[in-house]
Amino acid sequence: MLEPALEQVFSALSLSVSARFIDSVAYFIEDSVKILLLLAAMIFVIGVLRTYLPREKIAKLLGRTNKFVAHTIAALFGAVTPFCSCSSIPIFVGFLESGAPLGVALSFLITSPLVNEYLVVLMLVAFGLKVTILYIVSGVFIGVIAGMILSRQGLERHLVKDFVNKKTTRERYARFCDRFAFGYSEAVSILKKLWLWVLAGVAVGAVIHNYVAETFVQHALSATGIFSVPLAVLIGVPMYASSAALVPVVGELVAKGVPLGTAIAFMMAAAGLSLPEVIILRRTMKLRLILLFFGVVALAILATGILFNVLV
Repeated sequence: MLEPALEQVFSALSLSVSARFIDSVAYFIEDSVKILLLLAAMIFVIGVLRTYLPREKIAKLLGRTNKFVAHTIAALFGAVTPFCSCSSIPIFVGFLESGAPLGVALSFLITSPLVNEYLVVLMLVAFGLKVTILYIVSGVFIGVIAGMILSRQGLERHLVKDFVNKKTTRERYARFCDRFAFGYSEAVSILKKLWLWVLAGVAVGAVIHNYVAETFVQHALSATGIFSVPLAVLIGVPMYASSAALVPVVGELVAKGVPLGTAIAFMMAAAGLSLPEVIILRRTMKLRLILLFFGVVALAILATGILFNVLV
């Protein structure tokens, strides 16, 4: 943990700062390093893999596959990757670079932060098998359906033109070092485009994470009756946290009287949609696509929260 070291640094500089500020700085440093390293590693790996399976073949394969199956595969892949909404973006970019349809890539981007193996274990302990299975199915279903809806809108024109690399990989790579070099060049190219947006997004997330009180969320959701689910989504969207980290918060909210569906909607919105994610995606998508993406997913989360309140 960085907090003790940062406390010593600020003390040595004779700076009077609050513990909350120190936590925010530590959060910013840790998440920035984690996301940038993940971004570099994943784009490098995907770049190397692309030398074995060129863009045209991937696009052709996905084009021949049944659309529902393609979206389901992408969503299930998202469900087994333990990434938050910001950390999922490198693989989303890799999907696009490999020639995958935008809607299929979005199915991954939606599901990845909502469902992962860590969350499954925590939910089993906190809520039991029935609720856990219902949550997993709901998370994957949101990814599939929202991705399919967005894919029908012809939104590729709303990608930032100079971001997704349109060149193909027809060259023959006789040696692995050539493939390594291609992956390295891809990682460097995309990092140059994204690093500043990543830092800006994580900075906003650090402030929200440490300055928005959990008690405020609990009181707001407990006092709004039938409007609790929409409010939960509205409160959750600006926040930034992993779904696994939010499970204890959801358990505490439920224990204090917040309906389960309302708490689940808050967790999904906070994990799957976040203000830092908007900032990072702004480098890859035009604003209209981001708004449509957030709108469709938010409506799906809203419906899921209401469904949980009715069924559970």
